[in-house]
Amino acid sequence: MSDNRTPAEDQLKNFKQLHQPKPHVLTTIEGCPVGEKFNSMTIGPRGPIVLQDIKLIEELAHFDRERIPERVVHAKGAGAYGYFEVTSPEIRKYCKAAVFKDVGKQTQLFIRFSTVGGESGSADTARDPRGFAVKFYTEEGNWDLVGNNTPVFFLRDPIHFPSFIHTQKRNPQTHLKDADMFWDFLSSRPEAWHQVSFLFSDRGTPDGYRHMNGYGSHTFMLVNSDGHPVWAKFHLKTNQGIKNLDAKLADELAGKDPDYAIRDLYNAISSGDFPSWSFHVQIMTFEQAKDFRFNPFDLTKVWSHKEFPLIEVGKVVLNKNPNNYFAEVEQSAFSPANLVPGIEPSPDKMLQARLFSYPDTHRHRLGANYHMIPVNKARCPVYALSYRDGPMCVDGNLGGIPNYLPNSFVNIKPNPIYKECPYSAQYFIGDMDRYESKDDDNVTQVREFWQKVLNEDERNRLAVNMGTNLSAAQSFLQLRVIDLLKNIDQDYGSRVEKVIKGHNKLLLYYLKLNIRN
Repeated sequence: MSDNRTPAEDQLKNFKQLHQPKPHVLTTIEGCPVGEKFNSMTIGPRGPIVLQDIKLIEELAHFDRERIPERVVHAKGAGAYGYFEVTSPEIRKYCKAAVFKDVGKQTQLFIRFSTVGGESGSADTARDPRGFAVKFYTEEGNWDLVGNNTPVFFLRDPIHFPSFIHTQKRNPQTHLKDADMFWDFLSSRPEAWHQVSFLFSDRGTPDGYRHMNGYGSHTFMLVNSDGHPVWAKFHLKTNQGIKNLDAKLADELAGKDPDYAIRDLYNAISSGDFPSWSFHVQIMTFEQAKDFRFNPFDLTKVWSHKEFPLIEVGKVVLNKNPNNYFAEVEQSAFSPANLVPGIEPSPDKMLQARLFSYPDTHRHRLGANYHMIPVNKARCPVYALSYRDGPMCVDGNLGGIPNYLPNSFVNIKPNPIYKECPYSAQYFIGDMDRYESKDDDNVTQVREFWQKVLNEDERNRLAVNMGTNLSAAQSFLQLRVIDLLKNIDQDYGSRVEKVIKGHNKLLLYYLKLNIRN
């Protein structure tokens, strides 16, 4: 590697050295040899192009279709391959999934990290949650753990999700980010303020992807080999240590190196500095959940580590960069609905909606056969008899096997041992209605985060980050947020209020200065 050059900068040089490419004849996509590809076919040197220039048409037609629809959220990201290794047998008490079978067992995986709100060309260092999606290629099929770098989320009811995302995106008329949209929605949904506080703390700008934790965030149901279920949450703790960027440096990097996190991950893996995370689970019994002081399936809340301590499960190591970004990172598709025997959904409303929304999005973005793309393809035999045909069916389409069930011609049928675990719904039964959860306890955990989780310097930075951003919104929205924060903690609201007033005075000073000049 050249002096002062990183693996990312030397990718082409390293490729040439490693592969020593042999001479080959250029071909069309059908494999036909190409004699000349550097000039369009024209009538005379200055004449028009002719329609029979199939090489030009093929070049342009494919180029026109190079970009698949961008992800609505998590548009920009980085990915890598690695493995999961079981390091403790205790998980077997709670979960029968084969991925956890024996200490030392390794399962190959792919991870995609991402920012959430920005477009594909946005800066890696923007203040934003980070996606943390893991695809485990298990012998029982793919298990996708699709989470973020925070243990909570802004919402507990998915009906608000489209509106929430719209407010994080662009104004439909100006096509600009809009502080009024952002703060109007968030100040109208008090359940969002646990995650909002995370977002404007130091954790809102992690130092790349290697120095942040990952969380399944939702509550899941684990089932052991005896058929006994428990509720669980998954945690991935970075072994590189938590590191965050201060707001000033994050803004500088957004201009100087908007691909900072992608570059950092690629170079670390290429240099043999393989990032890793320790994998843990929290367990809550059905009896504990029945009378718990808050809804244990509420995505805006965390479970206390004192009451439900982290249990060691294993470790995740990333040791291989993708060979091609588009084929593997851009076309990777994760879904919370990809669950293996022993891991099942919970009544979490947000999770229930994501079980539909994610695969539906993939069908729109990548096509009905997105599961055939190599990065998404299961590493075990697949006999999904009725899932056939559709555009871009490239895996043999199960040949002549019947495409219906039941049938009398092939011995492929469901096995009752993999049936989902039944559980009583008596704890959740009530009249069918649209229940408002806005007035649930939205204060206690945010207050604990401010008072107990953050230290004094971190509280100051959170107030500055939030107040600075909020100063761009209209005054009535500023007052609404300040009142909301003071209800959480008087000091919290007062500090943010002080920052806003400081910005307003500074703005007034510059306005007066401009008028005089």
